[in-house]
Amino acid sequence: MTKKITILALSIMLGAFSVLAQDAPMNGTPDAQTRNLAAGQKYKIKGVVVSQDAGSIVVRDSVGVDTRVLTNGASIKTKGGWFGGGDPVAANQIVRGLYLEAEGRGDNAGSLAATKIRMDKDDFRVAQSIDSRVGPAEERLTAAEENARRVSGQIDELMAISNAARGGAKAAQETADAAIAGVNATNERISAMDDYVVQSTATVNFRVNSAVLSPEAKASLDEVASAAQSMKGYFIEVTGFASSDGSLAKNKVLSQRRAQAVIDYLVENHNVPLRRVGNSYGFGELQAVADNSTREGREQNRRVEIKLLVNRGLNQNVEVRSSASTDPGTSNEE
Repeated sequence: MTKKITILALSIMLGAFSVLAQDAPMNGTPDAQTRNLAAGQKYKIKGVVVSQDAGSIVVRDSVGVDTRVLTNGASIKTKGGWFGGGDPVAANQIVRGLYLEAEGRGDNAGSLAATKIRMDKDDFRVAQSIDSRVGPAEERLTAAEENARRVSGQIDELMAISNAARGGAKAAQETADAAIAGVNATNERISAMDDYVVQSTATVNFRVNSAVLSPEAKASLDEVASAAQSMKGYFIEVTGFASSDGSLAKNKVLSQRRAQAVIDYLVENHNVPLRRVGNSYGFGELQAVADNSTREGREQNRRVEIKLLVNRGLNQNVEVRSSASTDPGTSNEE
């Protein structure tokens, strides 16, 4: 009798491990202190969105303190644009992982009643892209958690039967403890999956009307590839730009060629898998970082920006680092 019970218990527990061992990523945030704002006081909060519900979001600042921000009635836009207007953003488009700034006043509940919310356009686009993968992942995780609860109930039942059986109580207890520890360890591992953060950034510059990488640019890309290959679950984003001289159509094509030159170098010289590189995009003259009316400004705008994003669940203690821009040293103008 005891031998049959023990075999049945082990069979169910092994089934639990096979279900929970699937890669079902989700976003997870640890418990944090919540800030209680004074009513009527003006505040400006900067941080990362860690949760969202109807009419409000929770923003975690650089020291790990959470603030509940009410979005109803707030002006929500991306930064930049013509005359600083930016692009309007709906409240339900704000997703976890997005870095933003919120201004407003504290309400009677200690939350921030926001009047203005702003975020960088690139950060918004990256957060939206990542969130599109998080949703399906969380659905898979929910199914895994339901299976875990079902199996946990079966384990409890088996423990009671085993404890009642003479000579089988100790073995059943040890086996159940091991199974529960395995479930907890698996849940902790999958809770941080598909949570991507920017690990490092790099900028490479180009000569006038050129998409050819300079030696300095190649050296900078070598550093990016070396850092990426030491990471698990990394993702590389590549965007190209041009100065304002020349036609819009020409500069649009040129910026895309520059972005493609960076991707070609990473793939052909460092064997970076294509699945690790996002779709490149050429912004042309848009999103200038310097004044196009000066030579120095145009030199800075002839560039490609590279962002190395990593999976927080697979890479612990990640931090954001920026690589210095590479300047091809041209004295001409585009």
